[in-house]
Amino acid sequence: MSDWVKVAVLDNQIAANLLEAWLQERKIPYRLRSYHDIAYDGLFQSQKGWGHVEAPEAYRREIDEYLQDLNPGEKKE
Repeated sequence: MSDWVKVAVLDNQIAANLLEAWLQERKIPYRLRSYHDIAYDGLFQSQKGWGHVEAPEAYRREIDEYLQDLNPGEKKE
């Protein structure tokens, strides 16, 4: 299996939903990790962003290009 890498930090749930739909449509393997923590009622999301997307290294460039089209100011890791 390919090495999975953290591709980008997502700012909000809307961006995560759009990215997830796009990844599923293209059958790109991925993991979305939310920074929400019930104990702290989402405190870390306000500091770090909504969460991040992980994918095999081979898909990094394709995902980065989509995120740039979606939101030119999106943070990359």
